[in-house]
Amino acid sequence: MSADPNQDRLLDHEYDGIKEYDNPMPRWWLATFWITIAFSILYVLNVPGIGNGKGRIADYEAEMAKAAALAARNDPMNGLTNETIVAASTDPAQRALGSSTFATICSSCHLADGGGLIGPNLTDAYWLHGDKPLEIMKTITEGVAAKGMPPWGKTLKPQQLVAVAGYVLTLKGTTPKAPKAPQGINLDSVATAAPPPATR
Repeated sequence: MSADPNQDRLLDHEYDGIKEYDNPMPRWWLATFWITIAFSILYVLNVPGIGNGKGRIADYEAEMAKAAALAARNDPMNGLTNETIVAASTDPAQRALGSSTFATICSSCHLADGGGLIGPNLTDAYWLHGDKPLEIMKTITEGVAAKGMPPWGKTLKPQQLVAVAGYVLTLKGTTPKAPKAPQGINLDSVATAAPPPATR
């Protein structure tokens, strides 16, 4: 037996004159290592009760559902109907809010009387993105990036958006001072056109 206790801990193999010293890891470290391996297996198998909730997939689905619900609450189009916007166009308080908001953010492109400047004329029967109340609301909310119109849904409150959409409805058929040339499709003529004959 060697007089030097450390000599006994040298391993038998040798590389380029270098001997390896047997220095095992502490037991607490090895225990932690094996515990993490066991936990990872249970985690991958999505075993309920490991961590919080009913498992990682259930937790993920629950978080996605919460995010979807929050997005729906913040969507100004959520729950809106054509009738809601039409009602805003006839309500004096809503109409006043829509008029003031239009004058502040819309008149620079559409003119105060809606006759059109950079943006299209809002008083005639020609529309680029639809003349239904919800279509107008969608255009205001989402904007038209190709035409340089910003998405006002990110700036205005839902009540303002509804009021502006309602106010735009009141512009149709009015006589602006210097109307811009028609753009888009004459939706009045499309609506009154005879339906095509039935085919067999």
